Amino acid sequence: MDFLPKEIAEYTERFTEAESPLLAQLDRYTYSSVMYPRMLSGHLQGRVLSMLSHLLRPKFILEIGTYTGYSALCLAEGLADGGKLYTIDINEELSPTVKKYVKEAGMEDSIVPLVGDARNIIPTLDHVWDMVFIDADKENYANYYDLVIDRMRQGGIIVADNVLWSGKVIDKKALANDKDTQGIHLYNQKILNDPRVENVLLPVRDGLMLARVK
Repeated sequence: MDFLPKEIAEYTERFTEAESPLLAQLDRYTYSSVMYPRMLSGHLQGRVLSMLSHLLRPKFILEIGTYTGYSALCLAEGLADGGKLYTIDINEELSPTVKKYVKEAGMEDSIVPLVGDARNIIPTLDHVWDMVFIDADKENYANYYDLVIDRMRQGGIIVADNVLWSGKVIDKKALANDKDTQGIHLYNQKILNDPRVENVLLPVRDGLMLARVK
């Protein structure tokens, strides 16, 4: 995920608004206590997600892939008054951590954590989405997109994480043999070729694909 020289990456974060003390605490907890802590969005990406949410002022956000809740807390910062963020994760073991930090953030009325297979849960949520963040199993990115695209409002944004996949998307061996890499590359191709959206791939951390519904 570390594409920039260390000094440039540090400069970038130094000139980005600081994360809140609670987010910093969650970051430290994740790295000290949870497996695969690099899955956490972290400071820079978290501020990007918060900025996008503030610009959009969404009424309803869907997050696919909660992990420990860092990105959900960032996205929820920009919710319109009375807005809701629904976040889905298949890992029930992380649910107490998510609920703890949602409560400490005072966002219990804004963030709705759900546990289970997102492919089964998404069709049960009766909302038009203003913003969707996809950060779950890579093989199903395209499937998640198909489940939400027809429920997006005009001007809504779908953001997908890890679309550079640590550079594997340009590795011929990975593209030929790794299902996660294939899933990411398929998703990138799908977005680029879908006339319903306009898109930009941002090389932020491990890559963010933004698709705006026309």
